[in-house]
Amino acid sequence: MRYWRNNTIFSIIDAIFVTHKSPIFLGYFWNFGVFAFLCLAIQLVTGLFLAMHYVSDTTSAFDSVKHIMRDVNNGWFLRYTHANGASFFFISVYIHVFRGLYYGSFTHPRKSVWYVGTIILFLMIGTAFLGYVLPWGQMSYWAATVITNLLSAIPLIGQSLVVWVWGGYSVGGPTLTRFYALHYLLPWVILVLVFYHIYLLHKVGSGNPQGIDVALDDETFFPYYIVKDLYAILLFFMAFAFVIFFYPNALGHPDNYVPANPLVTPTHIVPEWYFLPFYAILRSIPDKMLGVFFIIFAIISIGIVPFAQRPNIRSMEFRPASRFLFWWFVWCCVILGWIGSQTAKYPYIEIGQSATFFYFAYFWALAPIIIYFENVFGAEGLPEGKII
Repeated sequence: MRYWRNNTIFSIIDAIFVTHKSPIFLGYFWNFGVFAFLCLAIQLVTGLFLAMHYVSDTTSAFDSVKHIMRDVNNGWFLRYTHANGASFFFISVYIHVFRGLYYGSFTHPRKSVWYVGTIILFLMIGTAFLGYVLPWGQMSYWAATVITNLLSAIPLIGQSLVVWVWGGYSVGGPTLTRFYALHYLLPWVILVLVFYHIYLLHKVGSGNPQGIDVALDDETFFPYYIVKDLYAILLFFMAFAFVIFFYPNALGHPDNYVPANPLVTPTHIVPEWYFLPFYAILRSIPDKMLGVFFIIFAIISIGIVPFAQRPNIRSMEFRPASRFLFWWFVWCCVILGWIGSQTAKYPYIEIGQSATFFYFAYFWALAPIIIYFENVFGAEGLPEGKII
C-alpha cells in the first residue's frame, strides 16, 4: 500500500477514490455529478463508433443514419444509446445545477467550480445543437435554419456571420460538414473542462448539505461513498437501459425520421426537449436581437450566481423563504419547457413571458433581496460575509 501511495498514478487514484474526505451527510442528489460524467463517457465512446459510419453530406447523411440503424452490427443500439444519452446527460446536469443552487455550492470556496461548470453547460448546449442537425431529418434541417438565422440579429456583422456559418447562402453541405467537425471536437474540450472541474472540486472538497464547514464527521471516499455510488450507478443504468430498449424514441421528434426537405416547412418547429426552456425565452421576446441576447443571458445568469447571491447560511434547509422561492423557480423552468413545446399563440405567449420575467427576476432581484433580509434577520451575530 505504501508503494502505491508513493507512485504518481496510484497516489492520484488513492487521493480521489480512497482517502478523499467527504461530508457524511451527502445524499443521492450528489450522484448526479457522477451520472453526468458517465453520460459524457457514453457519448464519447458511442459517438466515436458512429463517426466511423456517418457521412457528412446532404445527399447521404440521412441514408447513412438508416445504414447505421439497419445494416451495422448493433448500430441501432449505438444510435439509440447516443441519442438518449444526450437526454440523460442534460437531465443529470440540470438536476446537478438545481442541487447546487439549493445547497449553496456556488459560495466560497467553490466559486471556481461553479464558473467552470457554467462553461461546461454552455458548451453542452452548443454541442447538442450541432449533433441534432447531423441526422439531416426534417426537424434537424429547419431547426438549424431557424437557430442559425438568429445570428442575423447581431448589428453590422449579423448577415455576414450567418453566411460564414452556413458556408454559403443557405443551410447546406458546407454547413453540415462544419457542424459535424465541431460536434466531434467540442466533446473533447468538454472532457478537459470536466477533469478540471473535478480537480477544483477535490481541491476544496464537497460542500456539506447542512451548510457547515466542520470536517469532524467527514468520511473517506472508500468504502462508504464508493459503495453508495455503485448502487446509484446500477439504478442509473437500469433506467437508461429501460429507455433504450423499450422507449428509444420517446424523447425524440417523429419529424426527424423524415428526410430534410427545404421546400416543406414543418407546421411546428421545435428543438429537442432540453432546449425548450431557452426556446420559450426566445419566443417570449418580441425583438429578435433581444431574444438572442436573453438566451445567452439566461446561461450567464446562472454563472453570476456567486456574485448576485451571498447567503451567510449556505444551505436552503435553514432558509425557508429562499427555499420557497427556489421551488417556484424550479416550477417556472418546468413551465418554460412546456411553453417551448406549444405553438406561439394565446395564451402560451403570455404565460411564457410571465415565466421568462420570473426566471430573470429570480437571479437578479428576488433571490438577492430575500438573501439580504435572511442575512440581516436570520443570521444575527455572524460577521459580514461569513458563511456557515
